Amino acid sequence: MEASKPRIGIIGTGYVGLVSGSCFANLGFQVTCLDIIPEKVERINKADPPIYEKGLKDLLEKVVLQDKLLHATLDRKEAIDNADIIFICLPTPSGADGSINLDFIKNEAIEIGKLLGEVDEYKVIVVKSTVVPGTTSGIVRQLLEEQSGKTAGQDFGLAMNPEFLMEGLAISNFTNPDRVVIGSVDQQSYDFVKRLYSEFNCPILKTSTSAAEMIKYASNSFLATKISFINEIANVCEMLDIDVGEVAEGVGLDDRISPRFLRAGVGFGGSCFPKDVKALYSVSKAVNRESNILKATLATNASQPLRSVELLASLMPLTGKTIALLGLAFKPDTDDMREAPSVIIAEKLIQEGAKVKGYDPIAKETAEIALPQIQHCHSVPEVLEGSDAVILVTEWDEFKNLQPIDLSSVSQKIIIDGRRALNWKEFREAGFIIKVLGQSVP
Repeated sequence: MEASKPRIGIIGTGYVGLVSGSCFANLGFQVTCLDIIPEKVERINKADPPIYEKGLKDLLEKVVLQDKLLHATLDRKEAIDNADIIFICLPTPSGADGSINLDFIKNEAIEIGKLLGEVDEYKVIVVKSTVVPGTTSGIVRQLLEEQSGKTAGQDFGLAMNPEFLMEGLAISNFTNPDRVVIGSVDQQSYDFVKRLYSEFNCPILKTSTSAAEMIKYASNSFLATKISFINEIANVCEMLDIDVGEVAEGVGLDDRISPRFLRAGVGFGGSCFPKDVKALYSVSKAVNRESNILKATLATNASQPLRSVELLASLMPLTGKTIALLGLAFKPDTDDMREAPSVIIAEKLIQEGAKVKGYDPIAKETAEIALPQIQHCHSVPEVLEGSDAVILVTEWDEFKNLQPIDLSSVSQKIIIDGRRALNWKEFREAGFIIKVLGQSVP
């Protein structure tokens, strides 16, 4: 490792913390990761990722076992003492009213502040968690200064560096970002953080901490709105004998719009979009500028998963039937079940008197926790055996390549394609009744 490279501390080893820490280590930085769960720390130090993320296991094996540039610990003092720049990568869940819960951030700022008061070295504290505008320069700064007896921008640095990682593509997103945003309280803090990204070939935007916080929320809320918009168009297209796939293709060719996030389906989920849109909507109400667009985005997404159940109910009675769900994670290449549409779909099917079976190539363990009321299977043949109909919920490659013969055991030969992932022509020619969201072809 080059002597000039700052040492990095990562507080929290979830998707953001562990991916960021691993990628920084792969760039040659010495990284210390802190977590409070002994099992996670032990697994990380054995290069066994406690979360599933494409490519993460191989990367951990390289930076932990080969390069020895990443180490996990339960000792906060060790993590702070061995770092020049400390990233806070803790969860910021939604409260019951949709507003952000900053308890993890507040508690960590208190603990870091106490340790800052015991050291003479200049360190930079960087908030990487998604927090509402004003959090870094307000709550975090206040707690750090109170506990340390020091002044931000003078005795220690303070910055906000939002992440823009998509689960399933997080390593690639980190390594080849569209942009890096650094909000700082002073120039020295900015310069310190910018050094970490010296090898990146992308724009580096310098902003205030509050602007950096808002950029993250505005970005995710815009993408979520784009998804809800195309889903509403899809629902209208179903009534007008139009294939929304053709519409999305035509609209996406406009370079002002682009085709990304214009794929109709059962709605968005995960740890970011639902939570961030709710939080920003809550902020808009708090400042008396309620956002009708964000409100509609959330409403559309809440109802969209139920569209697949409506389509199925239009083809067969649900009471007493067994329905197979293909895919349970909120998206492919992750095991994340947070805000997954499969949960809403399964609960509605059960309410209607159906029995539900589910299979996901990766998310079996997390799905068993999120959906204990359904039967969990280990393969496609197992989930289809004895099923009357199928709803494709998550577009894993394993499902995209399914042929009619693979679903021959489905007794009613009814398929609801909630992600527009199957070759519907082949299935219809084979005698299946297949309904595709955003398409009215019988």
